[in-house]
Amino acid sequence: MNSRRVILVQRRFLHRDAYWTSPSLGPYHIQAGHEEFIVSNPATGEKLCTVTAASAEDVKFSIDKAQKTFESGVWSKSSAIARSKVLSKLARALEERIPELAQIETLQTGRTIREMKAQLGRLPEWLDYYSALLRTNQSYVAPTQGKLLNYIQRIPLGVVAQITPFNHPLLIAVKKIAPALAAGNSVIVKPSEHAPITVLEFAEMAAEVGVPEGALTVLPGFGAVTGKEIVRNPLIRKVDVTAGTQTGRMLGSVVGANLASYTAELGGKAPIIVFNDADLVSAVNGTAFAAFVASGQTCVSGTRIIIQEGVYDRFMELFLEKVSSIKRRMGNPSNINSTMGAVISEQHLQRIVSMISHTKGKVLVGGERMSGLSELDGFDFSKGSFFPPTIDELWQEEVFGPVVVVKRFTEESEGVALANACKYGLGAGIWTSDLSRAHRVAADIEAGLCWVNTHHRNDPSSPWGGMKESGIGRENGLEAFAAYSQSKSTIINIATAEESREADDWFAEIAEGRRYG
Repeated sequence: MNSRRVILVQRRFLHRDAYWTSPSLGPYHIQAGHEEFIVSNPATGEKLCTVTAASAEDVKFSIDKAQKTFESGVWSKSSAIARSKVLSKLARALEERIPELAQIETLQTGRTIREMKAQLGRLPEWLDYYSALLRTNQSYVAPTQGKLLNYIQRIPLGVVAQITPFNHPLLIAVKKIAPALAAGNSVIVKPSEHAPITVLEFAEMAAEVGVPEGALTVLPGFGAVTGKEIVRNPLIRKVDVTAGTQTGRMLGSVVGANLASYTAELGGKAPIIVFNDADLVSAVNGTAFAAFVASGQTCVSGTRIIIQEGVYDRFMELFLEKVSSIKRRMGNPSNINSTMGAVISEQHLQRIVSMISHTKGKVLVGGERMSGLSELDGFDFSKGSFFPPTIDELWQEEVFGPVVVVKRFTEESEGVALANACKYGLGAGIWTSDLSRAHRVAADIEAGLCWVNTHHRNDPSSPWGGMKESGIGRENGLEAFAAYSQSKSTIINIATAEESREADDWFAEIAEGRRYG
């Protein structure tokens, strides 16, 4: 499907081959004069569309509007049942457009259509989960002493900001938007400039099903302008970002200065520990998935493969066969049989190439930019940003691509020490058939997510977040809903007037027995 066809498919939102803020800022936006950027297909280099970047003035206008929407109560004070119904409608609207949106994700990210169909097919679950939570979540009464009724409610924070990445454009946006809207906030989203289209489409769907104007706004643009202006605005009461650790640390300092809440899902270099008693076929298959899905561009990619001595040689033999098979079946990302797609951009590809060229380790397979024609379907790799599955023997900084390093170990304690010898702590994988070892090692691994005999499993009910330099706070589940709300304690004196006059006059002539606090 070429770029012009995409434009025609998206006609109801793409009035031309261009996108802008959602909702549109109207005459204000048109008259202001704005920078535009091009979204291209990383698999072919072809232009998909132009996007108008939100300026500093746009950001202020949109946040002010979001604050007014919040203060109006049209969403923030609507009943939990009302918000639940809207989220359910949004889930159904999203379901209907999954095939179309998966194609767009493939075009703007270069990831395979098989991956995008599988990933996007689950997104309505996040909206359904928080819709159900609104109907079942209960407040509580605190056991306060005396004749007092002390009930605790969860209320929204206000205007919240979300900065989302290129690797899972719509998945990560929906993971953040669903709990934020459920809690009653007004939400501002800044998607990656590499892949903003599906997030803009989602905002349009939200408006169509009843999310009030100003309750969800998507502001495309660059981090240095649009993102910076969003985060530094004093009306923003929470920032939720998925990014690299350096970016997360920089944004955190700005958020802290505004005394706002902060959630950050940051870098990762996940260890995969394979023990002698692991089922090797399953371990190889699972490790390949952990390492090379999304062309290795995920924060939980299994990039450090730690293999016990007794199975190292056999594991590597099978793993090299798997890697060869993956590369042989790479092709056009829109081909349902293609195994792995492109990386996000030419610039990112050059970064990977540079890091590999400077390695002091031995590259066992891969390591060079792909060119020539695909064995699968004749697709020309030289037109896009393709890098093959690569295995290196040297620990190094996070590459954020289809590159893994391998190392052997002898004792269990050594394997755990190698897994923890990293500044990151987002995800980890353990492969073993020993149930006791699985629990024991999982408890010792310094990571917010630990999978045993599987990898990269995700669910709206399951907390997602890291330790150490991999971030702060959690996505998903009850924790995310709580993080997008705050407690409000209301204490009501239920004593009679006579009792209150007798017991609560602190400055009475005879003050003995009066309660303070």
